[in-house]
Amino acid sequence: MEFLEDDLKEAKRQIDSTLHKLKQTIITFEAKENSNRYKSQITLAKRRVKAFEIANSLIENELKKYN
Repeated sequence: MEFLEDDLKEAKRQIDSTLHKLKQTIITFEAKENSNRYKSQITLAKRRVKAFEIANSLIENELKKYN
């Protein structure tokens, strides 16, 4: 499937924004007094970070085709 360069750049921008928010969420949950209470939310956020990092890497590889 082919994507337009502008679409890839916008997708990367959105993923970068979401990654930043997820990483801040993890920091917030881990800093809470009773962080074990938020273990499932922390795990979910970490898994999402990994998925978005993979997506970002794939987008970057696609963008290299335009350079």
